[in-house]
Amino acid sequence: MYRLVFAGEDGSLYDHHSLLATGRSGDRFVEITEADLIKLPKGASLVLVPGGVPLGITQAGRFTLLGQNPWKKGMAWAVGALLPQGYTRTLLPSFQRGKQEKPLPLMGYTAVACRGGELYVAALPTDDPRPWEPRAYDDGDLPIRVKQKQKDFPANRIINQLAHCALNYHCFTAQNIFYGRWEGGIPVSPKCNANCLGCISLQPAECCPSPQSRINFNPTPREIVEVAIPHLKCGVGAIASFGQGCEGEPTLAAAVISEAIGLIRAETNSGTINMNTNGGHTTGVAEICRAGLDAIRISLISARPETYEAYYRPAGFGLAEVRHSIANAVSGGVQTSLNLLVFPGLTDREEEVAALIELIRDTGVNMVQLRNLNIDPTLLWRHVPLPSGPTMGVPELVEALSELPGLTVGSYSHPVE
Repeated sequence: MYRLVFAGEDGSLYDHHSLLATGRSGDRFVEITEADLIKLPKGASLVLVPGGVPLGITQAGRFTLLGQNPWKKGMAWAVGALLPQGYTRTLLPSFQRGKQEKPLPLMGYTAVACRGGELYVAALPTDDPRPWEPRAYDDGDLPIRVKQKQKDFPANRIINQLAHCALNYHCFTAQNIFYGRWEGGIPVSPKCNANCLGCISLQPAECCPSPQSRINFNPTPREIVEVAIPHLKCGVGAIASFGQGCEGEPTLAAAVISEAIGLIRAETNSGTINMNTNGGHTTGVAEICRAGLDAIRISLISARPETYEAYYRPAGFGLAEVRHSIANAVSGGVQTSLNLLVFPGLTDREEEVAALIELIRDTGVNMVQLRNLNIDPTLLWRHVPLPSGPTMGVPELVEALSELPGLTVGSYSHPVE
């Protein structure tokens, strides 16, 4: 039996002696079964759910709130796991919070359970986690590498921004620029054409705090080139990637990116040039693809207009423009991925899955990258309409995608061969 896991006010982790673990899918609480769980993977971390009172289930099948820690004085608090790259969440933690509580921090809380003294999470592996394991980052050499890069390019504002992101936000794509490997982020745009509900670089004061701040300058093509060329020449799965968490929409800087790609490819054909985008600025997407972009990843929460627009709250575009950008990138020979924002109880609804599969077949997308959506479920359901149809489950969603001919399913961008 998988027992309820909770935290005490002393910061210790406990498993309950009789209550069993539960999870949440959409607006439903469910008992966690063995089929839902894997052992807590390397690189995962356990966190407190602020203000969350844990919910368990008795062996008789009755859902029960655990307000008090049965072993010590004080309250019991809900916990969740934060998964590393390569794992897709299948259930949220189950808890209740006061109506006056501010929205939760933008984290991908995942349901946790305990059996035989070992911790389990509601997730499934969907890609190779090794390049993104935390132990590969934040080593003792990182500050030295950052200082050396800043010394080599003292006037480069992108380098200074990435130094801040690497050392203060512990951003892995920023750190990869200084390590000279894998996917390295190059932020380019302070502006955006959407107002995403779960934006990680800009939030209204009354909502959850942004985990990182957006850049406040417009880089020049030369600044981009100074960062990109050494990285692409490193030869270790190198990807130079526009459209990072510390910026807005990169296609709004299409002219600058296009000029930079021309300068980069005049110097080296090594590595992959990638862009992460919402795909709404169709002329910007087309211009950058023509300039020599190798790969594009287009963010998508839903292939249904009502769900899509409620989350992205776009300015001047809609799902039709995004579909157009996807189809044009595919037809232009650019490796095209969807950055699918997965949320249990939403993404795995039957009507959502059907619309997604229709879009993939219609546009010829090459890959779907499954990305755990970091957002408070109460905040999400307050703004995004919950589909009325049945839920098939996240594992069944992944299986349905994996069966589509020619489609790769994973969790992150890979170099283009």
